[in-house]
Amino acid sequence: MTEPEPRLTTSLDLMRWIGWAQRKSLEEWMRARDLSHEQGFVLGYLVQHPGAIQRDIAEASRTTPASVSSLLQGLERRGYIERRPDPANARIKRVHPTAEGIAVISGFDTAAADVERAVLAPLTAGEQDALRILLQKITEELPRPARD
Repeated sequence: MTEPEPRLTTSLDLMRWIGWAQRKSLEEWMRARDLSHEQGFVLGYLVQHPGAIQRDIAEASRTTPASVSSLLQGLERRGYIERRPDPANARIKRVHPTAEGIAVISGFDTAAADVERAVLAPLTAGEQDALRILLQKITEELPRPARD
């Protein structure tokens, strides 16, 4: 017996559906590079924040240091990151993406822009502008996203 299609009728239901479609497409992009969503996030974070410490990565990814440690071990085995001692305190390890890590995640921003274009394709340019204005109006009243 097949389950009935969920009724996505409220504005928030529809926004979640769009978010799901966006995430699904970007996960496929990462999977084609043999990366999990979490690995792709961490590599992208490290490209923007080379030399981050594990605690910073855990906070940014909203996960535990133990989970980040395991994830970093996998990326390190694949040659995508390296840990280097902090020049001021050798007990602190700074995490840097390698050239291979940078290469495997390069193109993500273009893929994300392509997904946005595909999701918004049914709308005219004017409708896209109107949607952006309406979403900005809503988000002005919301707390800013935080990683804490």
